[in-house]
Amino acid sequence: MGLELYLDLLSQPCRALYIFARSNNIPFEFKRVQLAKGQHKTEEFQKVNVLMKVPALRDGSFTLAESIAILLYLVQKFKTPDHWYPSDLQKRARVDEYLSWQHANIRAKGSKLFLTKVLLPLLTGQPLPPEKLEFATEELNVALKQFEEKFLQDKLFIAGSEISLADLVALVELMQPVCAGYDLFEERPKLMEWRKRVEEAVGKQLFQEAHKEIMNIKNMTADQFAPEMMENFKQQLLKQVSQN
Repeated sequence: MGLELYLDLLSQPCRALYIFARSNNIPFEFKRVQLAKGQHKTEEFQKVNVLMKVPALRDGSFTLAESIAILLYLVQKFKTPDHWYPSDLQKRARVDEYLSWQHANIRAKGSKLFLTKVLLPLLTGQPLPPEKLEFATEELNVALKQFEEKFLQDKLFIAGSEISLADLVALVELMQPVCAGYDLFEERPKLMEWRKRVEEAVGKQLFQEAHKEIMNIKNMTADQFAPEMMENFKQQLLKQVSQN
């Protein structure tokens, strides 16, 4: 049994893994797990990841959860080019610094805007109140400003002159609100140029392929969700919005 990656390309971390593996010619079997259909809750998938989340990896009898852990596993197992996770102590620390920060900032704020702008109206049939959407947008804008000033600065990439895991993880997260209709690159020329460099480094065609499904998210309909998952998602989203 070879390497298997369990992914739903609607998920940002799954896209990062897919792009990383493909751009580094890592052989793997793509196991699609549709979250909207509840396929992550099946007994079969729980044998791979008892946490019932994607992405997940199975390499022979070894299984692994959490996207950052999986990326680092692939870096070391397949000895990918050094720039992805630099051997230089300080460059590697820059990558680690971003990967540690991003969960509660770029990921959290970008995901929140996407969920409230796209999924909540889809599942409830009601648009989000304008003040809630404005609040979510402003939260993301604060994180974007921090990203530019602290992590990107005037460098080509987060860790210096070459792409790293930090750049790939960052960009797939930023594409989530873009696919929801908020073009956060439009008035941020530095961020736009960085985006172009990251896409060119992994291959524009591959990047577009990985984002094809999420780019069409607005065409998704409620009947594409399993009934039990639809109700579960709806309650989670309503709870999240009510906390603001």
